[in-house]
Amino acid sequence: MRAVVQLVSSASVKVEDKINGAIQRGLVVLLGIGHKDTEKDALYLVDKISNLRIFPDETGKMNLSVRDTNGEVMVVSQFTLWGDCRKGRRPSYSGAAHPAAAAGLYNLFISKMKQHVPVATGEFQAKMQIDLCNEGPVTILLDSGRLF
Repeated sequence: MRAVVQLVSSASVKVEDKINGAIQRGLVVLLGIGHKDTEKDALYLVDKISNLRIFPDETGKMNLSVRDTNGEVMVVSQFTLWGDCRKGRRPSYSGAAHPAAAAGLYNLFISKMKQHVPVATGEFQAKMQIDLCNEGPVTILLDSGRLF
């Protein structure tokens, strides 16, 4: 399971020109699910992301988590995180999970994250428009297989 995590002052996601979810200060999580991912991968990333110390403390040092700051999280599914561009010019998505399997892990990730912080979401398998204001900018790449 892969995630791009961005610290934001605000974010919203639209589906068919209608706002599906919005947050104030917190994290936007673009979540990609691979065909070998399991519940263990989802739980690992929920724990990692909800406790990731990337928010500034009173001295400006990145020392606080989204939980520490009472922030919010917006989760958006993004299978293209599994795009393999090593050969040719068109990405291969063979590493991405089949939508039926991915939907279950996506929903599990959201339900577990909601146990820690308020969560807004996009819509699984929908074409979405995301509007966000990245602070810092702070952008972190995570992989449950610890590849990076």
